[in-house]
Amino acid sequence: MADIDLHSHSTASDGTLSPSALVHHAEAVGLRALALTDHDTVAGLDEAAQAAKRVEFIRGCELSVHFPHGSMHILGLWLPRRMQALPALLHDLAQKRAQRNALILENLRRHGVDIDDAELQAFAAGGVVGRPHVARLLVEKGHAASIHEAFHLWLRPGTPGYAPKAKLLPHQAISALKAEGATVILAHPSTLNLDPEPLEALLGELKAAGLDGVEVYYSLHTPAQTRLFAELCRRLDLLESAGSDFHGDNKPSIALGRGKNGLHGPYALVERMKAVRARMGLPVEA
Repeated sequence: MADIDLHSHSTASDGTLSPSALVHHAEAVGLRALALTDHDTVAGLDEAAQAAKRVEFIRGCELSVHFPHGSMHILGLWLPRRMQALPALLHDLAQKRAQRNALILENLRRHGVDIDDAELQAFAAGGVVGRPHVARLLVEKGHAASIHEAFHLWLRPGTPGYAPKAKLLPHQAISALKAEGATVILAHPSTLNLDPEPLEALLGELKAAGLDGVEVYYSLHTPAQTRLFAELCRRLDLLESAGSDFHGDNKPSIALGRGKNGLHGPYALVERMKAVRARMGLPVEA
């Protein structure tokens, strides 16, 4: 069991535990530090912060960014309670997400799958609506046997229901998070699908744009990938981070603070982040 989990999701986006329930779960499994990093929203942070009594809570979010070779996500940690420009950016992303959801539903209807927007909104229960909610409805309506199958048959690129997502450029996401005083982490670098040499070059470019660290320890990283990412962090003087990408029942094989087969996440990683923030004059409280 790791000491920390700096990548998790709640019902404010596409997880299945409420922000407070997520915090209580983190306390129950004995985590020392937890970051809530919902997709393109900070709506659950106040509830989670208020619920935290026995775990150090870190306010965060996860932004999807455009990357031609694979999937790139950027985490912002230690977001302030009162933010400046980020809420407007998130509002714009939410509008574009709603437009994408409408296209997905239209695509599904053209292929005989009837899901209306009101039904989807009710199913999401006030959270940011995304493909996992559509996937769960596809399972509920008998169009797929599991969430994994729903994505494979209906919602991934090249399938009948897919619609592309509007995304920020990497430097835009990093700049927006840095403007709020966040520690900026590249999530799950394995999904970039890059060999070591171009990955090192990219990390150098992202660091020049303001990137602070890399999610070295992650649920789906192989031991070899973990060693590579740790070495690149040492070589480039980047912070190491650890996160499970917990989504509750939407990713049932991934446990909070544990990942799939035992997530390595010592509290020393948070201590180093906080030390760097202190040298920069940035706060470290939730």
